[in-house]
Amino acid sequence: MKFPRALVAGLGLALALSVTACGDAEKTADKEAGQAAGAGSLIGVTMPTKSSERWIADGNNVKAALEKLGYKVDLQYAENDIPTQVNQIENQITKGAKLLIVASIDGTAITTQLQQAADKKIPVIAYDRLIRNSPNVDYYATFDNYKVGVQQATSLLVGLGLKKEDGSDGTATGPFNIELFAGSPDDNNATFFFNGAMATLKPYIDKGTLVVKSGQVDFKTVAILRWDPATAQKRMEDIITKTYVGGTKVQGVLSPYDGLSIGILSALKSSGYGTAGQAYPIVTGQDAEKASVKSIIAGEQYATIYKDTRKLADVTVKMSDAVLKGGKPETNNTKDYDNGNKVVPSYLLEPVIVYKTNYKSVLIDSGYYTENDVK
Repeated sequence: MKFPRALVAGLGLALALSVTACGDAEKTADKEAGQAAGAGSLIGVTMPTKSSERWIADGNNVKAALEKLGYKVDLQYAENDIPTQVNQIENQITKGAKLLIVASIDGTAITTQLQQAADKKIPVIAYDRLIRNSPNVDYYATFDNYKVGVQQATSLLVGLGLKKEDGSDGTATGPFNIELFAGSPDDNNATFFFNGAMATLKPYIDKGTLVVKSGQVDFKTVAILRWDPATAQKRMEDIITKTYVGGTKVQGVLSPYDGLSIGILSALKSSGYGTAGQAYPIVTGQDAEKASVKSIIAGEQYATIYKDTRKLADVTVKMSDAVLKGGKPETNNTKDYDNGNKVVPSYLLEPVIVYKTNYKSVLIDSGYYTENDVK
């Protein structure tokens, strides 16, 4: 059957208009869906514990920034109890969260919950601690954790006089007796911290400039489960009792976290350190918690690593906002953070060493703390 040319042309134009209209409608629908997912959406935020002031700051900063953008936020703390965090994430999924931000207690313990999130197309951002063994981690926001370890070891070397703050060699020759501590074995960051530190210290250990008197140098032996200060204190007490006898003294301690540093210093104080006749050894730290900054000012803890949680919150919130609006968030590392299942696109922030000599310029002048905060 033949149709007049005019009719064929008309049908073709109508079909083209129909396809165009359909495409426009789909684009509009996608845009509206993105806007709907953004404005007023619920975001689940889970943090490990309130026993560390840094996690309180992290949670508050993330919540405030998300709410400023118009999101609803369910902020939960699990007090370092894995079943509690599991239940919190499941509840957030049930409540209809459109995105999850998770600072995990155990980076391997929530794979089932992440699969539940994936089944409902809920994206997941790992916050500061990498979530392991799951394909359902979309992005990771953190600091350069290997560099944190390098800086912790560097601050130990500076305190012992083997290095200067400007990076040049110091005048001390050693040998110095040191002990090593690492973070929780179920926290992926702890391995990065320890590896960065040991890569820096090993040449000095190999030369005999640094001596780990207890002989305890492997990660599994020196790791402190759940970053528990009491456990660190007990381990330090045991090391002193068994190793430092007959007048031998510990001169440096690699501590990966301020909370552990406080426990370590307590053990040292009980053994006679921190007196006019016997100064504290050089003790490192991390997180620039107020108690440890005060300790640094008082000449007890030697240094800490400052990680600006305001910046981490800002990066995470920008990631969340971009994802929920259908965009692709900014990352600056796509090769180093393999969670055992995939390489997770990450954004790494820069840490800073804090000494007594620079705490004002780093912490006070930046507005992170006031002078009254650390008096």
